[in-house]
Amino acid sequence: MKYKNKYTAAFLSFLTGWIGGHKLYLGDTGGFIFFMIMFFSVVLTTGIPITFFFSLFEGFKLLNMSQQDFDRKYNGGYVQRADPRIEKRRMEQMKKYEVEDTGRGYNQVPVNRQQQRVRANPFKSSGLAKYKDFDLDGAISDFQKGLEIDPNDVALNFNIACAFSLSEKKDEAYHHLSKAVSLGFNDFERILTHDDLAYVRIQPEFDMFKKSGYRAFNVSKKTTTTENTSVAVEVETESNETLLAQLNRLAELKDKGILSEAEFVMEKKKLTRN
Repeated sequence: MKYKNKYTAAFLSFLTGWIGGHKLYLGDTGGFIFFMIMFFSVVLTTGIPITFFFSLFEGFKLLNMSQQDFDRKYNGGYVQRADPRIEKRRMEQMKKYEVEDTGRGYNQVPVNRQQQRVRANPFKSSGLAKYKDFDLDGAISDFQKGLEIDPNDVALNFNIACAFSLSEKKDEAYHHLSKAVSLGFNDFERILTHDDLAYVRIQPEFDMFKKSGYRAFNVSKKTTTTENTSVAVEVETESNETLLAQLNRLAELKDKGILSEAEFVMEKKKLTRN
C-alpha cells in the first residue's frame, strides 16, 4: 500500500476537492463517485457550488486530524519513516536483539543479551525472595546454584555472604565478600554498616580482613601437629577467653557507633546462648 500524506490530501481537497480529487488520492472510490455525481447533478444544473464547500470543510478536517488518526484511517496504521538514516539506525539496533523462545514456539519479542542472562539465572531472584522471607538455608541453596551458572556475579556473591553471616558461618561469609570485592564491589561503607553483616564485623578477624582491603583473606586454617612436627594451629574454640574477647569486641563496636544498641543486644545473646 502506497503511503498517503495528509497535507497532500488537504491540498488536493482545497484545489480539486470540488470534483473529489482528494477522495481519489485517498483511495476512497465511493467518496470520489459521490463528489462527481454532486458536481454534475447539482453544481452544473443549479449553479450552487455545494461540492466546493464540502471540499473546504474536508480540507480543514484533514489538517486538524492527528497523524495517528490519519494513518489509522488511510494508511492502515502504518507510520512512514521519512528519513532513511533513522531507519538505518533502527535496523542496526535491532541486530542487537534476538528472538525469545517462550516454549510455545518462537514469538517475535525483542530480548537483549542482558535480559537473556537474567532469565538464564532464575536462582538469583528466587534466592532473594527466600532471603527476604528469612529462609536462609533455601536462599543459600539458590544463591549457590546461581553461582554455578555465573560464579562472577557480584550481587550473588555479596548476597550469599550476608546469608552466611546471618547463619553465623563466618568462613563462607568472608570468602564470598572477598570474591565480591575482587570482582569489583567497592561499596565498603555497606560492608561496615549492613545489618546482616553484623556477625562478620564482630569477629576478631574482621580488622585483618578490613586491612587487607576486603580481598584475599583466609579466615581459618586448620592444621595438625605430630610428635616430630610443630605446625601453627588456628581453630575456633568455645573457651571463656574467646567468649570474653568477642564480648569486648562487641562493646568496642557499640562504642564506636558501628553497632546499634539493638544489634549489640542481639549479637550478645547469640554469643552467650547455650
